[in-house]
Amino acid sequence: MTMQEPQDDFEVDAHQVKAWLSAPEEIAFLDLREHGQYGEGHPFLAVPLPYSRLELEVRRLLPRRDVRIVLLDDADGVAELAARRLKSLGYPRLHKARGGAAGWAGAGFTLYQGVNVPSKTLGELVEEACATPHLTAIQLSEMRESGKALLHLDGRPLEEFRRMTVPGARCCPNAELGHRISALVDDPETPVLVSCAGRTRSIIGAQSLIALGLPNPVYALENGTQGWELAGLALERGAERSYPEALSEAEIAASRARGREAIRRYGLPVVDEMTLDAWARDLERTFYCFDVRGAEDYAAGHHPLASHAPGGQLVQASDGWIAVRGARIALVDDTGSRAAMAALWLRAMGHDVTILDPDCERCEWTREAPHGLFRGPPLEVPGLAVLAPEDLPGLLAAGAQILDFRHSQDYRRGHIEGAIWAIRPRLGQLAPDPARPLVLIAEDPLKAALAAVDLEELGCAEIRYMPVDEASWAAAGLRVVESEGPSDAEAIDRLLFVHDRHAGNHEAMRAYLAWELGLVGQLDAQERAVFDLETLQPR
Repeated sequence: MTMQEPQDDFEVDAHQVKAWLSAPEEIAFLDLREHGQYGEGHPFLAVPLPYSRLELEVRRLLPRRDVRIVLLDDADGVAELAARRLKSLGYPRLHKARGGAAGWAGAGFTLYQGVNVPSKTLGELVEEACATPHLTAIQLSEMRESGKALLHLDGRPLEEFRRMTVPGARCCPNAELGHRISALVDDPETPVLVSCAGRTRSIIGAQSLIALGLPNPVYALENGTQGWELAGLALERGAERSYPEALSEAEIAASRARGREAIRRYGLPVVDEMTLDAWARDLERTFYCFDVRGAEDYAAGHHPLASHAPGGQLVQASDGWIAVRGARIALVDDTGSRAAMAALWLRAMGHDVTILDPDCERCEWTREAPHGLFRGPPLEVPGLAVLAPEDLPGLLAAGAQILDFRHSQDYRRGHIEGAIWAIRPRLGQLAPDPARPLVLIAEDPLKAALAAVDLEELGCAEIRYMPVDEASWAAAGLRVVESEGPSDAEAIDRLLFVHDRHAGNHEAMRAYLAWELGLVGQLDAQERAVFDLETLQPR
């Protein structure tokens, strides 16, 4: 069988994929469509891996090459393209979902809008199962006006916190809540409120503090910043209030005690270094190893097998790190409180998660990139010749074509006159003239190099890369123009699903919150069975 020839069972129907998703064997269900296509409707357990970045992300997401893989596209030939690329990287067990996303819907299965759907569904199920205490925006406003003591923590990363937050909140990403809470509040009577932009991280953050045994009254802010704005209250933008980075020995000891008690209370499995090493060598199971601490702690030193996945975001966007259902997952944390909470929620999502014993003797940690768990040859992407902006006019005079691979919105705001917006899965529709030189513009040279692989298959031979540098473009006399295109329908990299909910659009906010609240009601029996809420019950 040549690389271009699919195996006999390459194409499978949606019912077969559904059956595989419930079977004990590991499976990766990859949605190859671009961000906008995926966000407008995808199967519940499909993991986003857009074809435009396939080779750049696949080894991280699929470290075991002989895992069963199902590819989903728009029945537009992208699955076949991806299969060729994946076979060249040593992935042999490839299948295509017949009919693409439309075939999935045609079989009677739901296509879910939005992103991180399993994680957001978890939040709604947790609130339902645990009766998470909450405050409304109006209740919070009244509490603030009364002068009552309150510790208000925003459970999102600092970058999101800066964009907008409820006035008075302090940034403390969810994974850090239990680790740093002793440095943030010393009175067990002071209420603690956790918020985010919507619902999920508010709920999960509040329940994390409750699960860790914090004696304070703990609440989630109902509907987060969107609920605050919908109540007619003003948000704060550009805030920099964050958690204290340095902890005292007593505060670290308190974090360790909370982690140890949570591990005991919820029966979370713990492994030692020897087991971790054996799993890394096991060829029969996919293995992920994540350090769930903050970026500053990870940079200071980490386990050589562990890649960085801050625990709050690992739970919030699990499909950005875990692509294989049934994989082994180990979490690393020096005190255990962050790993305990990430493990609790990931296990509730049906994942097989353990914790590297925080009390075991550490091997020598490193500041280098993790050794990696992918077993295969390194990615080889042929480099492209780099074109200087001052040389472009001469090449254009010789008939060159410019393809601009930046985000569609960046292209609209300004591109070199004559450049055509391009995206990798639709290069065949552009039908570039193989006889003319091509100049590819992209923020990442690897992104351009991957597109060049497809262009070469289309017969293009003379391909160069030009970096994004508008100052150099201007200095070379290249005219930059705005455009109304590509149209929203063509801009498949852009998710339009309530895209302006953070830009003051109240209708979009209400639609988004209704979407979150409605997720549980869309689940079929198989999708509901993914979650194991019994793991949230203390032993």
